[in-house]
Amino acid sequence: MPIIEFKNFSFRFANLREPTLNNLNFQIKEGEKVLIAGASGSGKSTLMHCINGIVPFAHSGELKGELVVSGIKPYNQNIFEISKKAGTILQDQDSQFIGLTVGEDVAFIQENNNINPEIMKKKVYESLQSVQMQKFIDQSPYELSGGQKQSVSLAGILSSGTDILLFDEPLANLDPASGKKVIELIDELHKKYRKTIIIIEHRIEDVLERNIDRLIVIDKGRIKANEKPDTVLKQDILRKYGLREPLYIEALKHFSIDLKIINNIHDINSCKNPEVKKTLSTKKIIYKKNNNYKKRQLLLSVQNINFSYDRKGRQILKNVSFELDKGEIISILGNNGAGKSTLSNIITGILKPDSGTINLSGKDITAAGIKEIGQKIGYVMQNPNHMIVKNMIKDEVCLGLNAYRYDKNFIEERYLKTVKTCGLYGYRNWPVSSLSYGQKKRVTIASILALDPKVVVLDEPTAGQDYRTYTEIMDFISRLTEKGIGIILITHDMHLALEYTTRSIVLSNGKIIGNDKPSKILSNEKIVAKANLKETSLSRLSGILELEDKEEFIQNFIETEKGVRAVE
Repeated sequence: MPIIEFKNFSFRFANLREPTLNNLNFQIKEGEKVLIAGASGSGKSTLMHCINGIVPFAHSGELKGELVVSGIKPYNQNIFEISKKAGTILQDQDSQFIGLTVGEDVAFIQENNNINPEIMKKKVYESLQSVQMQKFIDQSPYELSGGQKQSVSLAGILSSGTDILLFDEPLANLDPASGKKVIELIDELHKKYRKTIIIIEHRIEDVLERNIDRLIVIDKGRIKANEKPDTVLKQDILRKYGLREPLYIEALKHFSIDLKIINNIHDINSCKNPEVKKTLSTKKIIYKKNNNYKKRQLLLSVQNINFSYDRKGRQILKNVSFELDKGEIISILGNNGAGKSTLSNIITGILKPDSGTINLSGKDITAAGIKEIGQKIGYVMQNPNHMIVKNMIKDEVCLGLNAYRYDKNFIEERYLKTVKTCGLYGYRNWPVSSLSYGQKKRVTIASILALDPKVVVLDEPTAGQDYRTYTEIMDFISRLTEKGIGIILITHDMHLALEYTTRSIVLSNGKIIGNDKPSKILSNEKIVAKANLKETSLSRLSGILELEDKEEFIQNFIETEKGVRAVE
């Protein structure tokens, strides 16, 4: 029985000429778990907003056709009535919290429904217990990690008793280990309560680690696929519409493996197939190695950095040392709380170390002011809402250029070039408030890249981005290295580290436990486990197939991918 049904449904925003959703016809059955994927601007978020009533009550426009959600037509109701049917867990949890404590926040819905206090306390505790967050009941939600915030938001929705749970990019801001736990938690709750669950997410591989019933692909407001995951994965649908295939699927295709011989291909363990192993054992990935030796030119040197927020408290960074060459891209990996963000704040001058030195181009900048450092080292924060200060996109991207009083023609030329590269050209005259979270992220990256600094530190640069935009942004960042700019990526994305960085520096409890090629780091089980990282599916595939050299397999595939992308 369908709990959600679209019939010839279209929607056009009031300020747009063309509809964002075009003649949708599909159903979601009661108790199903569905993944909806699409590139940025595909209409997937608008589709979700039609289900939860944000459209048309917060965003007006023209509706055609029919949408029925749990027996009601949302556009004929009000937000309060719709909230009884569908609950939403937002990508940006901070904007969803209401209470000063976790318990108050989860109780918010109960208080609005005038529930008896004793009953309410019991429901709040039970909801938190279901997501294993009951011990945080008196803590501020803003002090929690990303995964914990997701769990609290989920507890709040569960306490409302809604039949439909909508997840908007639940993995966008989480480290690999936390993301894995969230996907496991969603799956466990689905099995326990049989809620109808809709997940909107770019990180398809991560979602598919637990079973889903259907994978829906949307592009330009139209449904392009609505099938079981295996059916979609065995075709070229995902890449065709700007989405990333699971990395192990890409590897199998590069080896010309016939995917039809693998049943349940959404489960990587199903690749343990004698025919697949035989094929891989007799084939070699051939790629052109870059033999052009580049003499090292040291750009940034970080030596023996120690730091604690409270001199008598826990030490956050312990004797951290590493170097960055001109034109090099390195990644800093580690779980939430490992010290990555603190390290980036010290490099950019926001914080001062307790001891140790930082040298840029041979000059000691350890004691330099943030303004002086900011002219040479650019920093893109993880949360765009913590960085954006202007109302219009153009004003935000050009903020630094105007501050340094560049010529107006130069500013205009640099602005247009930067927004094109970052996939924002179509929004160049828009206000920031009209953008999605992911689009705001691109604005913050553009505002720093426009200044062309010597070193750029990017905190999760591709979080929430579709594969096409991810590739455009990272290819642009890679091209910056041709000018000698050094890039430091603070990231949870193991694929990004593999594809785009020469070295990965791994932090765990404030100490560096690894500093080597990403393929070597991410095939080292001890480092992966200690740093609470996530083993890549390439590494897992090589282990499942018992290939002789795991690191060589990973490195060869990545080099091949780079070559294919360069040709494309």
